Amino acid sequence: MADDKLELFENQPIRTAWVEAEEEWYFSIVDVVKVLTEQPDIDGARNYWKVLKNRIKSEGNELVTNCNQLKMTAQDGKKRLTDVANTEQLLRIIQSIPSKKAEPFKMWLAQVGRERIEETIDPELTIDRALETYSKLGYDADWINQRLQTIRARKELTDQWKSHGVEQGREFAILTDEVTRAWSGMNTRQYKNLKGLKKENLRDNMSTLELALNMLAEATTTELTKVNNPQGLEENQKIARRGGAVAGNARKEIEAETGKPIITSKNATQLNDVVTGFINGVVDNEE
Repeated sequence: MADDKLELFENQPIRTAWVEAEEEWYFSIVDVVKVLTEQPDIDGARNYWKVLKNRIKSEGNELVTNCNQLKMTAQDGKKRLTDVANTEQLLRIIQSIPSKKAEPFKMWLAQVGRERIEETIDPELTIDRALETYSKLGYDADWINQRLQTIRARKELTDQWKSHGVEQGREFAILTDEVTRAWSGMNTRQYKNLKGLKKENLRDNMSTLELALNMLAEATTTELTKVNNPQGLEENQKIARRGGAVAGNARKEIEAETGKPIITSKNATQLNDVVTGFINGVVDNEE
């Protein structure tokens, strides 16, 4: 099932769809083609995409030619199957369209590629860019420091999972859900739904205390994994529950002392508004 809606690019409508099961955005290819090639109507965009698709296929690129189809609302208001692409596929299609509007996308791709090469040579640049990005987004210094520590804790945990017979991808997601459920009472998807998130990173939308408890859960799971030496998914699931439960107990104790719930529905935008309001209030009082 897909939740489709219109997004505007330079005042031109592009149909998009969020697929809950995949946690993935999909975009109507003909809508994007129509905008980039400045076709007068949707039929011209369909013909352009048909030719372009065959050309890309002849080049041996299966990433784009294996595009999915989703039912999206057509101009007549009816749901019709439409060729769609995820973000990676769409960027590949844009590279193949000679359009002045596509150039910003190509420049962005080149910049991202350059940054990844630089970060491979000097990993410290990754941390520097993360600091800069979070600062520009309005996060305060204490939160940023906490967030960087959670990245380290997460890396240590996933390294342990790898060395204890857990496969990256689906099994990592299963264990992450176990840890999250044990300390918060929700799996990752439920936690995201509470905060109104789709593709966004859950940790980037946690308060400082939520981050601290999540890090405690993962760090404890890491230590228990080292001590108990579990092998495979099933044994690691048991350890993940135990590690998460430690943080879950801490959460309950804090809530009992403060009388307030730690887990909040507020996302990054709302949390930053609270911080901004607090700072403005302090400044007003000083003045």
